[in-house]
Amino acid sequence: MSIVDNKKAFHDYFIEERYEAGLVLEGWEVKSIRAGRVQLKEAYVVVKNGAVWLIGCHISPLPTASTHVHPDPTRSRKLLLHEAEINKLIGKTERAGYTLVPLDLHYKRGRIKLEIGLAKGKKQHDKRATEKEREWQREKQRMMREKIA
Repeated sequence: MSIVDNKKAFHDYFIEERYEAGLVLEGWEVKSIRAGRVQLKEAYVVVKNGAVWLIGCHISPLPTASTHVHPDPTRSRKLLLHEAEINKLIGKTERAGYTLVPLDLHYKRGRIKLEIGLAKGKKQHDKRATEKEREWQREKQRMMREKIA
């Protein structure tokens, strides 16, 4: 079950591979995510010192958050992946010119997981071609509905 999607990632990048990662979260963050107060639009993923980090993800604290906790909405959050996956991602991002982008946040067996994508950036003409294809598919559906009706 999806919590939030990063539609901008599909607009700006070609997604080559997908990985599912766990997140290291604090209690107030879990409560806020369950309440739907999370945003992935400006977030990105980096590999630092052999660990994968989610940076720029904004999780708004609930107004009922505890007084002794000082929430930081945009703190860096560590992602949990297998060592072989991390090594593969390091190789691809350093050598092959790929980047890592967060795609969506979802539940899996009660746990909050982040799907990250190994992506290559789109050029402006690629974005236009994608938009043109989407428009054509929409127009085709409209014509089929008119033909049936």
